[in-house]
Amino acid sequence: MTVDESLRWLTPTRPKLSEPVMIVMLTGWIDAGAAAASAIETISTEGGATPVATFDDDTYIDFRARRPVMELRDGLNSTLQWHHITVSVGRDQTGHDLVLLSGPEPDMAWHRFARCTAELATDLGVTTMVALGSYPFTTPHTRPSKVSISTPSHDLLASLPFLRSSVDVPAGMAAVLEHAMHEVGIPAVGLWAQVPHYIASLEYPAASVALLDALHDAADVLVDGAELRQDSIVQRRRLDTMVAGNEDHARMLRQLEELHDVADDDSAPPGSSPAGPSLEMRSGDEIAADFERFLRNQD
Repeated sequence: MTVDESLRWLTPTRPKLSEPVMIVMLTGWIDAGAAAASAIETISTEGGATPVATFDDDTYIDFRARRPVMELRDGLNSTLQWHHITVSVGRDQTGHDLVLLSGPEPDMAWHRFARCTAELATDLGVTTMVALGSYPFTTPHTRPSKVSISTPSHDLLASLPFLRSSVDVPAGMAAVLEHAMHEVGIPAVGLWAQVPHYIASLEYPAASVALLDALHDAADVLVDGAELRQDSIVQRRRLDTMVAGNEDHARMLRQLEELHDVADDDSAPPGSSPAGPSLEMRSGDEIAADFERFLRNQD
């Protein structure tokens, strides 16, 4: 079986696209606050995305790790819902063609999957690949979510206004695809939104909004995301209410804000830190549990 045979077209002819941008969000790696999942769902919904191809499940997915879901109704095994890695096409608000790669990360044959995806991108005339992700960070919810970049391209790194990190971490498929695209001459970046560590286990639409805005900066893709933006406003109000009712939370938030603002202050001397004694923070899990209880009490 050749690499091409692991990609199965769902349409009789391949789509004809004009300089499309490929947007990647594969589940299974870090996605704090479900920020990337919500972002690509919004891109797909608003862009009217339709599936055009799927990758062979038996080639890339371990179904003992990702078992299909059986729909059992009064003893009748009616259907099985299988996991798929899907390629869809749609458009942004300006009519710019998009190629969306979504589904679970492959469980095996990563090199092969990356080569096949790069070949697909070349065939479709993809001009840029952008992968979306998010990670927990000690940042306050009262400040905009910052976005970090990863890319094999020095030129892209120099031209885009995102945070740059230096760290050794296990890689997801998105990082592998960055290199695969780079090797065939397609610019590729990963965009990673920061999510407050204390609510990383809950959906955090503000980080999804940050990813949509960063996508516009990185690839000129325009997505409205009005529902996400409204959800982020509502959540901000609820978080503020919860924090106001708990002095431990309020104290932690003040410290996070001070740390954040000092880091953003170009005039601050190196090594500056907020004045006053160091405060011991409660764990993100503890605060998330408090927030979940608070939300239940509001319903």
